Amino acid sequence: MAYLPDGGQGCNGCRDFVRSPGIDIITSRARRERSTTKRPIEVVTMHSAFRAALVVTFAASAVGAQASSAAGSVVPTAFPTPGDAAPDFSATATDSTGKAIPVSLSSVRGKVVVLAFYPLDRSSGCTAELDKFRDDYATLFGDGVVVLPASVDSLGSHASWAKEAHFPFAMIADTKSELATKYGSQGGARPYFKRTVFVIGKDGKVVYADTRFNPLAQDGYDKLAAEVKKAKGV
Repeated sequence: MAYLPDGGQGCNGCRDFVRSPGIDIITSRARRERSTTKRPIEVVTMHSAFRAALVVTFAASAVGAQASSAAGSVVPTAFPTPGDAAPDFSATATDSTGKAIPVSLSSVRGKVVVLAFYPLDRSSGCTAELDKFRDDYATLFGDGVVVLPASVDSLGSHASWAKEAHFPFAMIADTKSELATKYGSQGGARPYFKRTVFVIGKDGKVVYADTRFNPLAQDGYDKLAAEVKKAKGV
């Protein structure tokens, strides 16, 4: 088909045309070309809208994830250092009897306190550490010293382990990490505590802090024993 050169309109609002085989082919090709030239524009528009929607969705997800992370994260606290007033606390401990024992720093004022945070009951390093505390209790601590190991484990776990191992000290169950957080010993994203040891003097001040205590090195126990003796005034 071919449109009239003047582009006139017929009575039905349609263009008048004259037939010619050759012109029909050209016209059909032109119509196809006109049709195909519109598609890329439509596709690009759809892709642009799709990309924009993805960007908005991704941004919203990122903001939500950051908010959730901030809400669920534990704000790290600095380790108390020698000379600092030891953060006061009230907690619950137990021993081989399985009884709940209320403990607080203020209640043992006037005594030397050894507060030892460790990751997990019965783990290899923790077993070595607490067995050493038991076996060398007289050498490491002696009379008049309050030894308080603490972990995130429950009272039941502590009581069972203390009974099996015959530990001569009570163990704090800091299941909500409140005490560990005060002493900078909470493990951050991990639920387990850092292995730290603090010696608190009779006046309630920190006199020694080992924030990377090695339970397999004798040197760490020797330093601890020396600082306990110093705090006792021996």
